[in-house]
Amino acid sequence: MSIKSINVRNQFRGVIKEIIDGPVLSEVDVQTASGIVTSVITTRSVRELGLKPGSEVIAFVKSTEVSIATL
Repeated sequence: MSIKSINVRNQFRGVIKEIIDGPVLSEVDVQTASGIVTSVITTRSVRELGLKPGSEVIAFVKSTEVSIATL
């Protein structure tokens, strides 16, 4: 699959800052120019993609709902 075939408009280039491995799911923190984006993906996917701190990645964000709260 090429990146061109992904229909997600919100894309953030960044570098993996930290990966917290779990037995099934892992938390991946990506440092972007706008701040940190965190993704929870399967630990198997982390291994198959060869993700590690320092890897350059693109975080794709697709959501059907965005919640907003007052300050």
